Amino acid sequence: MIASAGWLPALPPFLLASIVTIVLIPATMFAARRAGAVAQPDADRHLHSEPTPRLGGLAIFGGFTVALIVFGGSVADRWQVVAVTAAITVAMLVDDILDLPWNAKLAIEVAAGVLAVVLGITINYVTLPGSHGPTPLELGLLAAPITVVFVLGMEVSINLLDGSDGVAAGVVAIVATVLMLAAVNRVQGPGDVQNGVIIMSGALMGCCGGFLVFNLPPARVFMGDTGSHFLGVALAVISVLGVAKIAVAMALFVPLIALGLPIGDTAFAIVRRRRAGRSAAEPDAGHLHHRMLATGMSPMETALTFYLMTAILGCVALFIFGHKRILDVALALLVVALIALLWRTRRRRPEFDSEGFLVVRGRRNMPARVRRGGEAD
Repeated sequence: MIASAGWLPALPPFLLASIVTIVLIPATMFAARRAGAVAQPDADRHLHSEPTPRLGGLAIFGGFTVALIVFGGSVADRWQVVAVTAAITVAMLVDDILDLPWNAKLAIEVAAGVLAVVLGITINYVTLPGSHGPTPLELGLLAAPITVVFVLGMEVSINLLDGSDGVAAGVVAIVATVLMLAAVNRVQGPGDVQNGVIIMSGALMGCCGGFLVFNLPPARVFMGDTGSHFLGVALAVISVLGVAKIAVAMALFVPLIALGLPIGDTAFAIVRRRRAGRSAAEPDAGHLHHRMLATGMSPMETALTFYLMTAILGCVALFIFGHKRILDVALALLVVALIALLWRTRRRRPEFDSEGFLVVRGRRNMPARVRRGGEAD
């Protein structure tokens, strides 16, 4: 009974967060234009055609926070979550307006993880599989640095994912759904901590859904660093308060597996830039979403591809976590993805220039170009 209807507490915060976010976005667009926080189009990394306000993250934070305040009475760490997400939102708001240097942004990202630890949101143990069931391994003095790295990794991954219309918010909404289902599967009673995770996940799904009303291609507003870092921190703290508190083998890997695509893209970006002799923090147009667009995929096709892959990985994570029947859903999504891919390949093929580089109509070649034989950075 709990498992079958356990998602219902997520519905009210989902609806409220969606409505609040939709209502707030026009105000953030106005504020962005007044503050000069507008993303200008160019021929390299910014793929939009019109100047676009980039403070939509304020509306995302507002929707999540209002829903958590109204419906989060049973969430034990409600005010700690509000505090750490508010801190990163305000700090990155300054970045969206002033365009801070990369080292200042890194310091802020690390500080968000430190604040989470100070407020008591920590990964105190991990569970390892064994012949007699999962065995908890206390982290002791390693709890704080591991938590900080976990939060930092989530921030960076979502931030780098936010490069194509609708991708970041949609992916985070799917991962939040995965976290909610993982919590539903482990609820033991009315006072269980997983009930709070269900409410927070519903609020996060709702604010992402409300934002997508304005951010699906062609986007009318961007979330900016304000939104991407808020989403990264929110995912991290919900994960730590949820699956990381369960003595189930590999529980902490649930959000990591679901976010496998952006995390892998982040790792590859670091390696790619270092191999090219550039700073790992230096932006480029070599991310997966850039490459997908370069092959001729539309922004909507790119977003849908990310959604499908995230959903498949999320199903795999839930299967490992204990949702045994969810693997059928993953296989069905995989079949849909393969059919769509084959149909698209049959319908449209990428165009190459005389030197073997992919052609992107209306734009000059990007810094990270792709040859038919491999990468040319």
